Parts: sequence; structure tokens; C-alpha cells
Amino acid sequence: MENYEYSGLIIGGIVVILIIRMAIGYWAAKRVETTTDYVLAGRRLPWWMAAPSIMATWFAAETLMGSSAQAYLYGFQGVVFDPFGAALCLVLSAFLVVRLARRAQYITIMDFFQSRYGTTMSMLGAAAQIITYFGWTAAQIVAGGSILHALLGWPLASGMILVAVVVSLYTMLGGLWADTALDFMQMFLTCIGLVVIFIGVVSHVGGLSEFFSMAGSQYTSQPFALWPIPGEGYLGYVGHQGWFYYIAAWMAIGLGSIPAQDYLQRTCAAESETTAVKSTYIAAALYLAFGVLSPLIGMAAYGALSPDLEGTETEFVLVSMAMKFLPPVLTALFIAVLASALMSTSDSSMLAGATIFTENIVKHFKPDLTDKSQLIITRISLLVSGFIALMIALFAETIYKLATLTNTAILVGMVAPYIIGMYWKKANHIGSVASFLSGVVSWIILSFVYYSHTFVACAEDVECATWDAIYIASFPAFVISVVVFIVVSLATQKADPPKVLTDLEGKPVDMRKPLGIFLGENR
Repeated sequence: MENYEYSGLIIGGIVVILIIRMAIGYWAAKRVETTTDYVLAGRRLPWWMAAPSIMATWFAAETLMGSSAQAYLYGFQGVVFDPFGAALCLVLSAFLVVRLARRAQYITIMDFFQSRYGTTMSMLGAAAQIITYFGWTAAQIVAGGSILHALLGWPLASGMILVAVVVSLYTMLGGLWADTALDFMQMFLTCIGLVVIFIGVVSHVGGLSEFFSMAGSQYTSQPFALWPIPGEGYLGYVGHQGWFYYIAAWMAIGLGSIPAQDYLQRTCAAESETTAVKSTYIAAALYLAFGVLSPLIGMAAYGALSPDLEGTETEFVLVSMAMKFLPPVLTALFIAVLASALMSTSDSSMLAGATIFTENIVKHFKPDLTDKSQLIITRISLLVSGFIALMIALFAETIYKLATLTNTAILVGMVAPYIIGMYWKKANHIGSVASFLSGVVSWIILSFVYYSHTFVACAEDVECATWDAIYIASFPAFVISVVVFIVVSLATQKADPPKVLTDLEGKPVDMRKPLGIFLGENR
């Protein structure tokens, strides 16, 4: 970037975007009067604000920069996690849980676990979610710092500190009101930017047929294959390991993000349950339509830039393609919006962790907490969350894998009690705790077991072997958590009678027409 003639224009665009973010944070702060305003935007979002906000929950670093890099290396196989798995998550959530969660008036995911099971499961889940949000936020901070490093030549750490400070400040001021207002603006600009780059590349090479013919990837012979390739397997793994890895790739975000606080928070901010369902389906369609453009551009970069990029070079193929195929003004605008989009997931994950801490941990020990005190504690918790995430980012300078790992941790411990427990009347507290512990413990043990195999497959690369073992182990660990949940719940019905699903006021949730298919009813 230091040799790019129009780098000053790009830097100016980023500065303008940062100023706009801070201004919106200040504006949103004036709309915040209660904790509900702060964490759920007052439950007043129409579909045209809710849908972009839901889409923006994950449409950031790992979708834009990370997926283009992974597609450059592995084609569509490398981005099963995201955007394909993320779009699947939105569809499944809209169909299975959004209507009931909005009907129950939940503020956090832990409100479900508290009402359905009890305090132990709620506390375990709260601790797990808060820890994973540190990692998720850290992934976005790394991405933002990487862009500033490329643009300004700053040390990566300096860029990450600036991103963390800016995001923490405007989110602390405006909460979800600030997030949703910014999401609406930047999702529009980011998607337009991706379309413009794609059209620019296609026009430059002479049409779609030429575009697809130049697309490739470093480590797969069939870059457009979304499935294990005969003789090559999935990401280099064959046999049951390849299939376990492939299934885990779909499940990491596809199932692992269903019981995620940042996602629930945005759907429950919709003005009605029907709006929440519609907005989620719209977000899924938009996510897939625009999310697939980044991997396509990454695969085109294999032929348009170089087939031999390595290391951190691959994480900037999207930026490089913009510089190569867009006019300077559009390049500046796109990269500035890209830097802004990388913050959209940071703010939602910071707010999610802070909300869980206040709602489900602080209020458990101090139930008479006033709304004013709760709002202050949430804001302070958000700043602490940003600081801890920054510390993690400084020691784990990677993007895509760090982001998807956090969802895997939720997958093996919380998905079974959440999705099954929402409908199965015999689910109980003992079964949910047993499911959580068995899933997490078996995941850790199996990761060590598979490491001996992945270490060889990765040519004794410790980092590669560790990540692969973690993902391969997540599928059998998830199966174990499901089986244990069902078996233990059935075996302890007398010792631990199941509770009915209740809302925040302790009233049974109306279970009539719970699936996201009856869009005509609006309540």
C-alpha cells in the first residue's frame, strides 16, 4: 500500500468513517434512557433496520477479508464455515427459535437457560459465552489493525489499539441504537462495494466465462467444490477425519451461532415477533447473496494477482483486487467502509458480553439493582470487555480461525440444551449441565487424540495441526453432548422434574405455531 498513488485518499476516507461512527454514537446516547433502550434499541426496530443489523452480526472481518483469503487457498471448501454456514444459521434460527425467543421477551440467551433449567446451567452458559465473545471481538480487532497496518505502515499492535478504543467508545455511548444505525449505513455501502469490485473484475477479464476460467485455489483442484473431493477429501483430510471436518465446518457457525447472544439481541430488538422472523430470513438471503462475492473475488485473485501468495499476503487479496480493478475514489470508499464493517461485529460482541454479565451474573447476586445502576454497570462492563479482547488480539494475530473457533466452543456445549430444550418437554436441568460438561470435556480430549493425526497431515506444523484437530473433534463432541442430554434427562425425570418454558415474567410461553412459517401473525 505504501506504493499506492492514492493511499492518502483511502486514509482520508477511513478518518471520515471513524468521525461518523463517533458522531452516531453521540447521537444514539441521547436516545438511551433505559437499559432496554441500550441493549435492545427499545424493541422498536422495523424490518428495514433489523435485517441489515442481523446480517451485520457476522458480516465483517471473517466474511470479507478472511473468506476471500480462505477461498484463495482452498476454494469454496475453505469458506463452508462462513458465509455458507452463517447463512444456514440464520435460516435455521428463523425457522426454529426466533418466534419463541421474541415471544418470551428474552434479553439474553441466558434468560432461556435460567427459566428452562436453572441457575447452574445459566451461570455455566454465561461464563462460556463471555469467554467466547472475547475471542470473537479479538478477531475483529486483529482485522481492523491489519488494515491500518497495511495502509499507514503502523505496527499491527498500534492499529488494533486504535480500533479497540474507537469501537469501545461509540458502543459505550449509544449501545444497540448506535450499532443498528451504523449497520444500516455500512451494510449498504459494503455490499455495493463488493458488487462493484465483482463487476469490475468480470469486465476486466472479458465476461463471466473468462472470470470462472481464471478462478483457482492453491490447495484444491476443484475450487468451486463445496464437498469433499475424491482423492483429496476435505481440506486435505480423507476418510472419517475428512467427513468429520466437513460436517464440523457447516456446524461451527451453522448451529454454533444459534444460541449466540449478539444474534438473539438483534432479533429481539425487532418491533414484533413477525418482524423478527421476516428480518432474519431477509438477512439470510442477503448474507448468502453478498457473502459469496468475497470468496469468488478471492478465487479470481489466484489468476489475476498471483498463484503464489503466502501468509498474511492472502488476507489482503480483497483489498488488492479493489486497488487493481476499481477507480481510486471507489477504492478509497470501499476500503474505508471495509474498515468500518470490521467494527460492526466488534461492537455487537462487546455489547453482548457486557449484557450477559450484567443481566445474568450481576443481577443474580443483586436482584434489586436499579435500572440506572444496571445501565452504568453494562457500560463499564463493555469497556472491560473491549480491553480484554484487545489483550487477546495482541497475542493471537489471526482472523478467520479465531472467529470460527469461538462458535465451535458454543456448539459443543450449548446447542443441544438450547434447540432441543426449546421443544422437548422432558429436558431438565441435570441433563443440560451433563450435556454442557460432556460436550466441552470430550471436545478437549478428542482434540488431543486427533492432534497426533493432524500433526502428520500438517507436516509437523503445530499451529495447523492444532486448529485442524480442534475442528475435527467438534463433531463427535457435539454428538456426545446430544446423546448425553437425552439419556441423562430421561434418567433423572423424578429427581429433577422438567420445567416449562417461561417468559421473563415467569408465565408459560405460548407454544402454538412456534415455527417461523406463520408470517401473517404479528404480535
